[in-house]
Amino acid sequence: MSHVELKFTSRSKDRRLLPQVILRMLRLSCLRGLDWHVTSWTILQSTMREINPLSHHLPKATFPSCRSLKKSLVVMLLFGGGIIGTWWYVYQEKQQKIQMQRMEQLRKVAVGQGDFSLLDHTGQRRTKRDFLGRWVLLYFGFTHCPDICPDELDKLTNVVHTLDKDPSLPPVQPLFITVDPERDDVAAMAKYVKDFHPRLIGLTGTAEEVKQAGRDYRVYASAGPKDEDGDYIVDHTIIIYLVNPDGLFLDYYNRMKNDAQISESIRNHVKNYVKLFPD
Repeated sequence: MSHVELKFTSRSKDRRLLPQVILRMLRLSCLRGLDWHVTSWTILQSTMREINPLSHHLPKATFPSCRSLKKSLVVMLLFGGGIIGTWWYVYQEKQQKIQMQRMEQLRKVAVGQGDFSLLDHTGQRRTKRDFLGRWVLLYFGFTHCPDICPDELDKLTNVVHTLDKDPSLPPVQPLFITVDPERDDVAAMAKYVKDFHPRLIGLTGTAEEVKQAGRDYRVYASAGPKDEDGDYIVDHTIIIYLVNPDGLFLDYYNRMKNDAQISESIRNHVKNYVKLFPD
């Protein structure tokens, strides 16, 4: 019995001491936690004191003002405008130089340089000098042509009508020179030109005069064999020539070019024209 009581007594003491032990442990842990927090706060304060003086030496972010932005924009616009203006000037100078070079080449090859002398469809003698100072569209053909010549003269007529609608352009003079003087006399030409533009002038002459006019423009023409009725076809160059006011051949248009393309080409030539020979 005494042994059992001693054990119980010992356990009773332990139970009485347990709350005190736990309380002491909690108190120690709280003190340690508080000490940790105090230490952390002390370190943070000392770090902030070290960083704060450095903040005065850090550069501040700056943003451009509206006035500086406007000034920069104006400078950029002026600079860009200057570049565009310079480019346009150089381009125009280059285009004029190319045109002058082309004129010089035309003079050297002497295309259309001859001074033809032919009779118009009213019987009046006409030379190339009569058409100087005017833009001329010139076509070589013959009145007995079944389809190609009428088609090309219709196209030429449409071109002249189109250009006449533009008041900024000078009138273009259409000319039709025969390659078949044997059949295309003055009366035949007068009858034929009535079917086309009212300003169209038909030109004919002797075989030699017509041949010389064609030679000046490098026109090929060859009469074919005659049939039983004495009729024949003339094989010839199918080209519409553009002649400038200086009397120089400037451009040509074959059958592949339609009236709209030809009109636009002539419009550009007229606008870019530079007089080659002074008055």
